[in-house]
Amino acid sequence: MYLTQKYATDTVAAVLNGQTLTDAFAKVWRLEPNLRPQQRGAIQDLCYGTLRHLGLLQKTLESLLNKPMHEPGLRALLLVSIYQLHFTRAAPYTIVDHAVKVAAHTGSGKGKGLVNAILRNFLRQRTELIGAAQRTQLGRWSHPIWWISAIQKAYPQQWEAMMVAGNQHPPMTLRVNQRRGSAEQYQARLREAGIETRALDDTALLLKHPVGVDQLPGFFDGDASVQDWGAQRAARLLDVKDGMRVLDACAAPGGKTGHLLEIADLDLTAVDSDAKRLERVADNLKRLNLSATLKTGDAAKPADWWDGKPFDRILADVPCSATGVARRHPDIKWLRRPEDFAAFAQQQSQMLDALWALVAPGGKLLYATCSIFPAENGEQAAAFAVRHADAERLPLDLPGDGQLLPSPEHDGFFYALFSKRPL
Repeated sequence: MYLTQKYATDTVAAVLNGQTLTDAFAKVWRLEPNLRPQQRGAIQDLCYGTLRHLGLLQKTLESLLNKPMHEPGLRALLLVSIYQLHFTRAAPYTIVDHAVKVAAHTGSGKGKGLVNAILRNFLRQRTELIGAAQRTQLGRWSHPIWWISAIQKAYPQQWEAMMVAGNQHPPMTLRVNQRRGSAEQYQARLREAGIETRALDDTALLLKHPVGVDQLPGFFDGDASVQDWGAQRAARLLDVKDGMRVLDACAAPGGKTGHLLEIADLDLTAVDSDAKRLERVADNLKRLNLSATLKTGDAAKPADWWDGKPFDRILADVPCSATGVARRHPDIKWLRRPEDFAAFAQQQSQMLDALWALVAPGGKLLYATCSIFPAENGEQAAAFAVRHADAERLPLDLPGDGQLLPSPEHDGFFYALFSKRPL
């Protein structure tokens, strides 16, 4: 447990200092390349849990401190340890003992007594401390106050359910490759393997309990993919048919690319600005035994990569705040700032305008984000329609005018479909 606590502490401290969780994990894996998979998993679980419930943990820790703590490493250690004591089944004495040992090698190295005293005080007063923390907005919802206020304003009827969903473990959903069999057939194979699922539609299966992909029958042969049910809507909404020329802009890591090619035989081009991430698209397509033209380039600057031939369909899965998938990436809650949205909105509008010029008359463009904030979604779609007289927004068979909110079955996504009418 010592190494788990130590590296979880280092990772949480890095996130609270502004680093993404992905980058913080990568640093730990580089420093300790010999960590066993179980150890990596344990470190990840501690970090995800701590960041998911960070508001509650912060308010609890505040009540235990007589004065502000100026050593960020010790603060992170206490947050991780309080999470362990309150949310896990590990023996309290073991958690406290290892936390004291980690404290000896954290910051100034003089925090052993403080850590021991605070954690033992927490154990004595846990019920009262947690109760008091939960009576505050930050402690109850474990989202930044500005985020809570914005969601209350945007979704006055649904905001509480959204807050609750945002702190839960995300669902694990499979997309069955319809080229290789039906969902019913694959569900039977899963059942034989002892994996319980529930069908969400004719290709999506929700797992009762998450499992590693190595436990999924035929996964490495392309029989199924892991993809959130909300994200699976994109390929269906784009309404592709055999022979169409299709562009998947901002394609990495390739889940939607693969889904489009499973649905129809397409002349598909996948573009992404990150060459390294584009390799993941190639890997996904190889596993699925599918092919596409992959190009490294900025979707907002098609002159650098476009061959001049219009597309029948374009999926514009644009960069966004990713606030709809924050329960999968809980660092997002604490790293995003209100001022970030103006920059995202400007980037999105530039990309939309650039890609619209590539749509053939009668063709369609699907605007997609994994955000729950209107500035990136409904407001963006409405502004685009005003700028382009030849853009007709089409109705979608989705609730909330294309806005999917986080739920037990899917993450938060937004979709707006436009058809290009001749002028």
